[in-house]
Amino acid sequence: MSVNKVIVVGNLGRDVEVRHTPGGATVAKFSVATNEVWKDKNGQRQEHTEWHNIVAWGKLAEFCGSYLTKGRQVYVEGSLRTRTYDDEKGNRRYFTELRAQTIQLLGPKPGTGEPGAPGAPGGGEAPEFPPEGEEDIPF
Repeated sequence: MSVNKVIVVGNLGRDVEVRHTPGGATVAKFSVATNEVWKDKNGQRQEHTEWHNIVAWGKLAEFCGSYLTKGRQVYVEGSLRTRTYDDEKGNRRYFTELRAQTIQLLGPKPGTGEPGAPGAPGGGEAPEFPPEGEEDIPF
């Protein structure tokens, strides 16, 4: 038996990118930041921000495009997938992303104090996604 399940609760670092594959499938990409805070051995507060690259497909991708914006707090559940690509110098690169199966909006809509839409089944600047192969996501 094996399990590939990830849950992330954090804030979007930039607005969602929504595109369509040549076959007509809808795909959304965005990054979510999570923060870890601790005190070091000298009692000084330390903080680390981890960026999680998220991909959603189909109706879930459409939901993301309609409701998710930079700063929004979200719950994302899905599985990890690692892809490879060759950079402009011909070096092999690896890229891990969370393929979302469930996304829920948490907290108020950024800047409004208003609650957001209900969840749908299914620290700094956000990093850019790497290039895609032709058979992959059209970003």
